[in-house]
Amino acid sequence: MLKKNVKTNMELEILEQTKIIPYILMKYIDSESGEIKINLPDNITKIILVASGSSYHCARFAVDLLEKFSKIESRAIYSSEFLLKSVIPHDDNTLYIFITQSGETSDTVKSAERVKQLSNVSTLCITNKENSAIWNICDYQAACYAGTEQGIAATKSFTSQMLCLLLISLKLIEKFHGNDAAKVYKKSLFQLPAVIERALAERKEIKKIAGVLSKENLIVITADGISYSLAKEGALKIKETSYKNISAAILGEFMHGHVAVLNNKSVLIYIAIDNISKRSVSNLEKIQKDYSPTLVIIGPPGGVEHFDYNIYVQCENEIQQMFANVVVLQQLALEIALKLKRNVDHPKGLQKVVIDRNI
Repeated sequence: MLKKNVKTNMELEILEQTKIIPYILMKYIDSESGEIKINLPDNITKIILVASGSSYHCARFAVDLLEKFSKIESRAIYSSEFLLKSVIPHDDNTLYIFITQSGETSDTVKSAERVKQLSNVSTLCITNKENSAIWNICDYQAACYAGTEQGIAATKSFTSQMLCLLLISLKLIEKFHGNDAAKVYKKSLFQLPAVIERALAERKEIKKIAGVLSKENLIVITADGISYSLAKEGALKIKETSYKNISAAILGEFMHGHVAVLNNKSVLIYIAIDNISKRSVSNLEKIQKDYSPTLVIIGPPGGVEHFDYNIYVQCENEIQQMFANVVVLQQLALEIALKLKRNVDHPKGLQKVVIDRNI
């Protein structure tokens, strides 16, 4: 049942994130001790994340997060690519994390079954469905409590997976460095619902930008570091819902030849979670000078002096900023699709790829 003035499941699910986030925190952070209640194996020396689609973008986000917080070597692999590998990583004390909203994503479940044949690794799943195929395969489990997602485009399941991965990262800090090291970040997590509310309040400006983007045939979303995963997710959301040929790129790599596409009339979106580095400011200035695209910055504009649009939800730290930017991108995808009169809940030709248990 859709709420009054809410016409699509995608919009409803974007709005639901303000309630899902605090529920996850209640489930996984002990109210008295502050301890994170997610079970993990001891002596982890390497982490490999396997997923598809939006869940892969969460995995890519987690790689930077895990290495920054826990100093544990991490990598992300697409589930379909993992199945094609002739040799799979199997170092002692490796933790495999499988991420799937439904718990039944075919490639991801098959990847987990393949890993279970190894004797010296542990497996953990992050899924929205307890007692699903992936849940029953893995040694450790984390439910993301997003509830049933009716829309094809992952929104609330994406941020709930992000939060679970963030909690796992902080749990590893606790294991290796003690509770105090993670305390500041944990405290800021309880402000995420308010951060998301502020991102939702940017709807009027987002609609204006969506009106511009809906008319453009060439859109590139760029970022640096951990924001690259958000750029990929934003591009996927717009592709799924609007059918636009949009791409995502690391800004520095984009300058190596790819930038030539901006010789066409274009929009360049840059995602920032912190002060934009001098190198990135220089690259954006060069792009503006050489190609003059419409420039949209999501997040703090930093040292960039000239841009056409900016949506900046001010936050205490980069963790809050990532969630704010994700919600802005979700709304941007929704509004572009609505401008183009697309069916955002049932995009043509798309369905979730899950196991057929009757085969």
